[in-house]
Amino acid sequence: MYAEVIIDQDAKALDKVFEYIVPNDMPAKTGMRVIVPFGVRMIQGFIIKLKDTCDYEPSKLKKIQSLVEDFSAIKPEMLELMQFMAEKYHLKLASILRLFLPSEMREGKVKELFITKYSLNKDVNIQISKNAKKQIEIVEYLRENEIETSAKLSELFGGSAVKALFEKGAILKQKEQIAREPSFDSQSIKKVNLNQLQLKAINTVSEDKTYLLHGVTGSGKTEVYMNLIERELSKDKNAIMLVPEISLTPQIMANFKSRFGNKVALLHSGLSAGERFDEWKRLFSGQARIAIGARSAIFAPIENLGIIIIDEEHEQSYISESNPRYNTHDVAKFRARYNACPLLLGSATPSVESYEKAKSGIYQLIELPVRANGREMPKIQIVDMLGEIRLGNSGIFSSQLLSDLANVINNKKQAMIFINRRGYASFMRCRDCGYIAKCSDCDVSLVYHREDNRLKCHYCGKQFRVLDRCPQCGSENIKHGAVGTEKVVGELKNIFPDVKILRMDNDTTSTKNAHQKILNEFKNSLPGILVGTQMIAKGHDFENVTLVGIVDADQSLYQTDYRSTERTFQLITQVSGRAGRSQEEGKVVLQTYAPRHYVYKFVSNYDYKGFFRKEENIRETANFPPFSRIIRVLFADSDENYVRDLLKLCYNDAIKLKEKYPDQIIYMDAMKSPIKRMQNKYRYQIMLRVKLPQADAIERDLFDIVDKASKTSVFLEINPQNLS
Repeated sequence: MYAEVIIDQDAKALDKVFEYIVPNDMPAKTGMRVIVPFGVRMIQGFIIKLKDTCDYEPSKLKKIQSLVEDFSAIKPEMLELMQFMAEKYHLKLASILRLFLPSEMREGKVKELFITKYSLNKDVNIQISKNAKKQIEIVEYLRENEIETSAKLSELFGGSAVKALFEKGAILKQKEQIAREPSFDSQSIKKVNLNQLQLKAINTVSEDKTYLLHGVTGSGKTEVYMNLIERELSKDKNAIMLVPEISLTPQIMANFKSRFGNKVALLHSGLSAGERFDEWKRLFSGQARIAIGARSAIFAPIENLGIIIIDEEHEQSYISESNPRYNTHDVAKFRARYNACPLLLGSATPSVESYEKAKSGIYQLIELPVRANGREMPKIQIVDMLGEIRLGNSGIFSSQLLSDLANVINNKKQAMIFINRRGYASFMRCRDCGYIAKCSDCDVSLVYHREDNRLKCHYCGKQFRVLDRCPQCGSENIKHGAVGTEKVVGELKNIFPDVKILRMDNDTTSTKNAHQKILNEFKNSLPGILVGTQMIAKGHDFENVTLVGIVDADQSLYQTDYRSTERTFQLITQVSGRAGRSQEEGKVVLQTYAPRHYVYKFVSNYDYKGFFRKEENIRETANFPPFSRIIRVLFADSDENYVRDLLKLCYNDAIKLKEKYPDQIIYMDAMKSPIKRMQNKYRYQIMLRVKLPQADAIERDLFDIVDKASKTSVFLEINPQNLS
């Protein structure tokens, strides 16, 4: 028998199938990991096919040396998914297969954890010397407790006494596997009575197609998700539930664990290696039947799927922007088709692309237009910050926001303050010569972090000392840029010194379980204020939050991206939905320097449909997605001359595409990327905007062109989420 093997090496030259002989006594199966001779090394690979004949001279083939484990780590569905992703995204096979396994498992750095336990051997009657007091104590202890761990017995009585008893046969040894489960706060949640809209939504999701659940914040989407999953479990089916942020998983897990117990497994990057492996293994074995997690959970090794749910489907975190690049929606659609099950996309603010598909009948639209508790959406008050300046207030907070915060504190309630910028100040600049401190490896300004007293690059992570004088002209007249979460917290602590004020951003959540600790501390703080970035904007449900303050609503509005107004609408709507989720009335104070911008008119009325019609009209007129496709070919290399020459070579071939599809390519140009250098790599790009009828064909031709770029980093991005 022969095996087709993919070598576990992420190199373009090795991105092909290699054939090996399967030894007669080896129980090899498709999907197994194997150790094979490759050149002068022994290397890991994956069997993707077994066959009786080979395509080469058998005498030239080498034998598989051994199996890594006695089961197929890659299931048949995932092998089909590998082929789909390789064709759609032009990814290397090995890099796709790596997505399906915990990285530490693939690297041999983690395995099952066992502990040793001892119990009395009741079948023998061994005499113990009266002088062996510790041994006698162990026997008495085990008579009372029946079984105990080796570590505990050694701690209490000494390892030599335990060893001596075992050698005499007086005690029996057994190994027990320990499950390393992620920690989170359990809570008792009553099963709620569903309203008619929720029941209708659940009954509508019945076929193997894609549904879009458009429900306002607080409309009870999570309860719909849980009921749908419960229905599938009753049919002996399984489920995958995706959330966009790790910060959302503690609350989601608490809800799901309360309802489904140990049937739930969690998969995300914040777990330890042991936790991630054990949760993966529980899903793989069928012990756990519901996979919950961020983007990577779509690759959960779970079979017989009854439903796949993507919550907050509009979030850009569902697009992988590093190698291997993929769109979670596409992968979910493949798995839904493979399992003939529904795919449910949920959001209070669906992406324009998804809502357009629902409007045109590609998706089936389900609506939850009111809050489940019957309460009104929180009132959004727009504050003109230019007016505040004219009145002499040049601070971070408007007088209205400060007044409302004081009321919240007096009433022992809670507030959330949203600013989507971490750090203390966005840059440091010399007022005299205009010098701005920039990263040595990236073409971006450094952010000032006051707590660490360092300048940090938010792209590569490098840190630098803070400027006390300008390195260019020597001036000590240094200006701080736009405020971030750190400065907002500092200002609030000065104004409200006796109030618990917490911060939630990438800086405060870098350690294990940090999200959970911050959210729990905030939940128990009355009064309390939580300041944060978009981590706090979605999914969280705190019954005592009556006020949301949006410090700088304009931040995402003027980015050089056709999605800027859409993202602004989504962020404001999502964070506004954190207020008034219980019986208390909620309020939102939105601070802006452009109060007459059309996006604020729609957002203040929670008018998603009105916003969609406006945005749809603009994009259709200008030929932007979803009425066209943007394709970016991104080149990056540490040698600028090389990457520029390669760009020219590929662009010359791309010009021929323009001649081949003259009416389909609306725009094409080559240029430097907006951020010219990142992580010490120079970045150039070819940008295309193409009409939909021939977009797939143009995409395939572009893949053929960039295949020439074998020595540098080249990516093809479809409707990129970040054009910088």
